[in-house]
Amino acid sequence: MERGVPIVKKVKILFLRRWYIMGSAALLAAAAIFYAANYPAFVTTAATTRQLPIYSVERTQKICSISFDAAWGNEDTQHLIDILAKYNVKTTFFVVGDWVDKYPESVKALHDAGHEVMSHSDHHDHYNSLSTSQIVADIQTSCDKIEAVTGSCPTLIRCPYGEYDDHVISAVRSLGMEPIQWDVDSLDWKDYDADTIYQRVTSRVQPGSIVLFHNAALHTPEALPRILEYLINDGYTVLPISQLILTGDYTIDHTGRQFAAETVSAE
Repeated sequence: MERGVPIVKKVKILFLRRWYIMGSAALLAAAAIFYAANYPAFVTTAATTRQLPIYSVERTQKICSISFDAAWGNEDTQHLIDILAKYNVKTTFFVVGDWVDKYPESVKALHDAGHEVMSHSDHHDHYNSLSTSQIVADIQTSCDKIEAVTGSCPTLIRCPYGEYDDHVISAVRSLGMEPIQWDVDSLDWKDYDADTIYQRVTSRVQPGSIVLFHNAALHTPEALPRILEYLINDGYTVLPISQLILTGDYTIDHTGRQFAAETVSAE
């Protein structure tokens, strides 16, 4: 026993030390939970660097892209081509290899009208469940089919179902292609009415946006003219995605937004 220090006082000091340690640990844990809840991107990127596709592009000009996924139906494809021609707008169509097999005349019509025809896989399989070699083979087959009809080999791909992980993105880029997502989802595949589709798109679009539609969605042909008129009247130029995305050195932030490398390094 230390001389001059009563037993009761020593017990009190030990209790206070234990309370301080436990209290500090609790505060640290609470702070970590708060930060993870409010700043999840920071926590995620601090822990690991993910491979991401391009969702949107940092652009100061009022430019954006409209894209269509074509995997099943074909009833409205020519109607969409006619609408886009009326407004002199060129877009990007991501087509599945099986769709190319069924509708080669529509693939050619898209290309002849000046639209980009890019890959959406060969069979619309879940890429996350495939090996790297299977993904590469699937993409190459789809690109061969598109090139056989259009004479142009795709440089972009939208993964089926919008699904991806690191090994999927690495497989895509190993072929010198860019994986493309979207930051504005029309949700036209849910068969929302034209007004809902219009509101969803026009309230979310911004410079550098990539908008997602589907060629076989029920109300897209009705909504599309109003959306194009809104964009044009608001000063937007609609470009194919290959003209929207940046070439050369670039970075992609945690939201999938693409930045020129010098822009990021200068900040």
